[in-house]
Amino acid sequence: MLTILAAGSMFFPGLFLLSKQCLKAIPALRWSEGDAVIVSARLVSSVQAVMASSAGYIIASSCEDILEDQHWLTSSYIMFAVPYFVYDIYAMFMCYWYKLRVKGHEEASAAPQHMSTALTSYLRREFLMVLHHVVMVTVCFPVSVFWRQGKGDYFQGIMFMAELSTPSVCLGKILIQYKQQHTLLHKVNGALMLITFFICRVLLFPYLYYAYGRYASIPFHMVPLSVPWHCNLGAALLMAPQLYWFSLICRGALRLFTGSTRSQRPRATTDAAKEKQMDGNTLPQPANGYSACSSEPELATH
Repeated sequence: MLTILAAGSMFFPGLFLLSKQCLKAIPALRWSEGDAVIVSARLVSSVQAVMASSAGYIIASSCEDILEDQHWLTSSYIMFAVPYFVYDIYAMFMCYWYKLRVKGHEEASAAPQHMSTALTSYLRREFLMVLHHVVMVTVCFPVSVFWRQGKGDYFQGIMFMAELSTPSVCLGKILIQYKQQHTLLHKVNGALMLITFFICRVLLFPYLYYAYGRYASIPFHMVPLSVPWHCNLGAALLMAPQLYWFSLICRGALRLFTGSTRSQRPRATTDAAKEKQMDGNTLPQPANGYSACSSEPELATH
């Protein structure tokens, strides 16, 4: 168990550092430190999402009895993925830090004390996402590995498959970062993000209740009254941020497809518009991407 945990602790930060160095060193790219950090963070998130979704599919498809059947990959992948959430808090902060510097909030040779100011701002701005990651490590991890006592691997596998929406979220963030909102790729990816997030995250818990009701021969509307109260509480707490983030995705999609924002115009803008965009009072988009106030047609990210 500790070996798997250690492997995850090395894999995700190691992949991030390797990707960053390659993006900076490849002659055809030669990206800056900030660009390499931001893209590498999205790449690692996408890799983790593909791994989690693949593991989830293998687990769910192998369980005939959705309550009693077990699969070795369930606990193993949970142990492997836990370090990802710790790493991702750091990665999101680094993305936030470099966006601050690009937008003129920090001088190129920023003093060390500015880092603490940025950290406070980051925790305030990204409170929900950081809280989500902390809960995943401190609550969901022990519950999934120890408290379940080997039951419900099917449900755990389905929950892994919620990560199917993450690659399109990450691609959307990269396209926004490089001002590609006007492209067809951004629109297609935005539609894919909306669909996958709704299916994989919003419909997730209703489906789990439906699956249990069918297994136990209970009507769907009676399932919440038939399962332990703490299961209902956990499902509600996990679903609440998904609904919030989905509402932000819908707002971003509405702006994107109705062309109601300035980002729908061609990339070539006036010097005045560019100057305004770089104004020191403009806040960077959130590191997690779920922006409720950005004027860009920003769709969510993880």
